[in-house]
Amino acid sequence: MLSVEKIAVFYRDVQALEEVSLEVQAGKIVALLGPNAAGKSTTLRAISGVTKVRKGRIVLDDHPIQNVAPYRIVESGVIHVPEGRGLFSTLTVQENLELGAYTWQARKAIREGLSQVFTLFPRLQERRRQLAGSLSGGEQQMCAIARGLMARPRLLMIDEMSLGLAPLLVQTMFETVRKISESGLTVLLVEQQIHKALQLAHVAFLLENGRTVLSGLTSDLIQNDHVKRVYLGM
Repeated sequence: MLSVEKIAVFYRDVQALEEVSLEVQAGKIVALLGPNAAGKSTTLRAISGVTKVRKGRIVLDDHPIQNVAPYRIVESGVIHVPEGRGLFSTLTVQENLELGAYTWQARKAIREGLSQVFTLFPRLQERRRQLAGSLSGGEQQMCAIARGLMARPRLLMIDEMSLGLAPLLVQTMFETVRKISESGLTVLLVEQQIHKALQLAHVAFLLENGRTVLSGLTSDLIQNDHVKRVYLGM
């Protein structure tokens, strides 16, 4: 479905990604893991067209999409839920969700989309007329993911979903991503909670210093000596 092939990204003269590669197969949960400043968020920004790629390719369904306008990438079915959620704080929950239905296909199915996300996140239905900026951190994360789903994506990219959330809510969010995947949606997940991400995802890619250093089935990576020693504290 999606292939990232040895991309390099710079912020002015500072190189953020040197040689990042990954594969996302349709219907799978893929985890993108690594320490802070490894290049995980930059990789998602490159895929979504927000950050320019200087070298390498990003291919969606056999079509190169690196440096394509972000709105075109959204129209192709790739949706990015950014770190920090990016909600419009002075708009209501429902207004934020409706803004997620950006493409004409999604606009035609707004009622159906709202019904689906309210089934997945009942708390959002209870707070549909509440300003997004007054929600708790967990509710804001629910709203950000639900807004992404309103676009009716084929690939949903979620950046740092568990950041700042209480442990019980983190577990709830991971279970929600599992349900989203079981509905047939493909998920690319950037996550600091590596142990939980390895339990959830089918495949994972490990970034360090702007490079892909390890990849494979999560069942194999959990047994990798480097992963166990550096990331799992074993």
